[in-house]
Amino acid sequence: MKEEQWAPVMVMLMSSVAMGSVNALVKKALDVGVNHMIFGAYRMVISAIILVPFCYIWERKTRPKITFMLLCEHFISGLLGASLMQFFFLLGLSYTSATVSMALVSMLPAITFALALIFRIENVKNLKSKAGVLKLIGTLICIIGAMFLTFYKGPQISNPHSHPESLHDKNTLHGHDQAKRWLLGCLYLVIGTILLSLWMLFQGKLSAKYPGNKYSSTCLMSLFAAFQCAILSLYKSREVEAWIIEEKFVIFVILYAGIVGQAMSTVVASWSIKMTGAVFVSTFSPVSLVSATLFDFIILHSPLYLGSILGSVVTITGLYVFLWGRKSETDDQSVPKTLETSKFSQKMENEDHITVNDNNTKLPV
Repeated sequence: MKEEQWAPVMVMLMSSVAMGSVNALVKKALDVGVNHMIFGAYRMVISAIILVPFCYIWERKTRPKITFMLLCEHFISGLLGASLMQFFFLLGLSYTSATVSMALVSMLPAITFALALIFRIENVKNLKSKAGVLKLIGTLICIIGAMFLTFYKGPQISNPHSHPESLHDKNTLHGHDQAKRWLLGCLYLVIGTILLSLWMLFQGKLSAKYPGNKYSSTCLMSLFAAFQCAILSLYKSREVEAWIIEEKFVIFVILYAGIVGQAMSTVVASWSIKMTGAVFVSTFSPVSLVSATLFDFIILHSPLYLGSILGSVVTITGLYVFLWGRKSETDDQSVPKTLETSKFSQKMENEDHITVNDNNTKLPV
């Protein structure tokens, strides 16, 4: 593999590991008791501030004129991909674990494919092909994995004595209440993932309208999302004191999540998609899952359950079956283009040969 081909691999590996750590740290910060939408608002503000220099340096000449329609479209983008998505995702994360959250996010390609079928962005006739069948099977396996994660927590496979906070949870919450919170948390995470899929479909059309302005678009989306998160935070707390965060760990996590989890991850993903394609980038989501599990268990000392491990394995299996189908579809599409190119080259060679023969006949004997 050439050096320029290794660059996206290394960058996506580091980004995926970082995203796993972000979710693990955010889970720990939410356990402190901070309002999850206030957390989201701060995260969006930091993301916008970080992206402003990139917008000015690289996109000041190509940035489109700010119109009412442009603002409306980015308002919807912020609603789907940031504020509402974070509302459900962070709430679900506070009820479950970083491992479960990243496992359900690993369903993103399959959910996006299913929604594309519903909205007829994806052609239903393609399901009869080998690639279509593989994508459909992969989607179903991902759904089974998500149901496994949701309805089966299983026994704790880590040493309970090494996780005193899990013992505290068992003493403060009854088994029924714990199961109810886990079920609700998984439901919220699935809703958050569906919203993220809808955002990806919407963002695809938005990017086509405003190509080459990913920093400005993300910055504008983050600004709208910050205001939306602030409004959504009122459902839980309307006191001004809730916005004052004194816990140093929570402040660090907000900064880390805003810079690494929102701004940098968006830039890295956009660059990698431009270099290698969206399918390549989506294959790294299981790396975030493994990273979140390791951070959860080794560094943050969170308990590890059998259901999380088995459900994650099933989800990852479904993801790669789905991606196998995407690869087959790409290969099938490239074959006609190759044949067309070869036919065109052969035609040009034949025309050149005829021209040479015509010139030879005109030469005197």
